[in-house]
Amino acid sequence: MNFNGNHKISIKIEKEVDHCAMAENPMRDDAFSLDDEMKIALIKEKFEDILSIIGLHLNDDSIADTPHRIAKMYINEIFSGLNPKNRPEITLFENKYNYHSPLIEMNIPFTSFCEHHFVPIIGNANIAYIPNNYVIGLSKLHRITDYYAKRPQVQERLTQQIHKDLTETMQTSNVGIVLKASHTCISCRGVADHGSSTITSVFSGKIADDSTIISLLRGN
Repeated sequence: MNFNGNHKISIKIEKEVDHCAMAENPMRDDAFSLDDEMKIALIKEKFEDILSIIGLHLNDDSIADTPHRIAKMYINEIFSGLNPKNRPEITLFENKYNYHSPLIEMNIPFTSFCEHHFVPIIGNANIAYIPNNYVIGLSKLHRITDYYAKRPQVQERLTQQIHKDLTETMQTSNVGIVLKASHTCISCRGVADHGSSTITSVFSGKIADDSTIISLLRGN
């Protein structure tokens, strides 16, 4: 990737990040053959059937627009990260101050949805990286996390996707990711246990050899 000496670089990455090399979501080859408006219309119809099957009156003023609200929410909001066109524009800055120590961003909030039951996963991400030639705008760490969270997910895959994206975008192998989240598929169904949390992590490069940073990212 040629940055031509620019001090600030905006990169709109769709296929430039090798999504096939990541732990990828199980997407169909024709996943984007329909436009968003058509998907919303079709999902609305399906949810009308679902609500009717479970016994709700669709002519009730509280329920009547629910299928359309759900359809818009799925496509425009909570699952928008499935579409590469929605990947955030990434801003990099030349590391002209030669900062080569760990940069750590803590408590990045995210909400994802469990792909097994389609209920929320609510948590925080801690991210560390050691810059090489470029540093990233801090808000972009939040936006990248949010982009991959806005999919039907499992936490292990989400952790790997954020890590892979940042190592490629930042051109550094020195990256650490820790996610800590509560899964409502545990709290609102099944065992119905409240208060538990799940921690996943990926460390690479110098971060993987630094026990102090790893301990900090894990909240120890």
